[in-house]
Amino acid sequence: MSYYSRFSSLCLLLFLLSETCYISKADVGTAAHYTPPYIPTACHGRDISVFPSSNMFGAAGEGVWDNGASCDRQYLVRCISAAVPRTCIPGTTIQIKILDRALTAVSRPSIPGTTIVLSTTAFAAIANASASSINIEFQQ
Repeated sequence: MSYYSRFSSLCLLLFLLSETCYISKADVGTAAHYTPPYIPTACHGRDISVFPSSNMFGAAGEGVWDNGASCDRQYLVRCISAAVPRTCIPGTTIQIKILDRALTAVSRPSIPGTTIVLSTTAFAAIANASASSINIEFQQ
């Protein structure tokens, strides 16, 4: 085999590997949902002007809270699995804004101890609203 054909084969192999391998910069965790009242929040007290009109927001679990540094961070979130098959809405990713701390939120989450607690609107956009919790992929 000539140098050129070995080089071509190697290049082709590297190209195929790069096309089939997916490198994710996202984290995985769990999400629950919570219902109103959403105020006061740990980030903004009683200021309702910070809530997005889309109602796509959430409360940070302790792993994301970061001593309050997560306030106003935006995350892309998608459902990747759940205990019940077909709970996730395939191909749907939402953008949420962190407005509260799950541990101190006025409204209790459907399941405690999750990575992020989503508003009912945000949760229903990526999963069946009747589910208590889902596994998510999220990135800032």
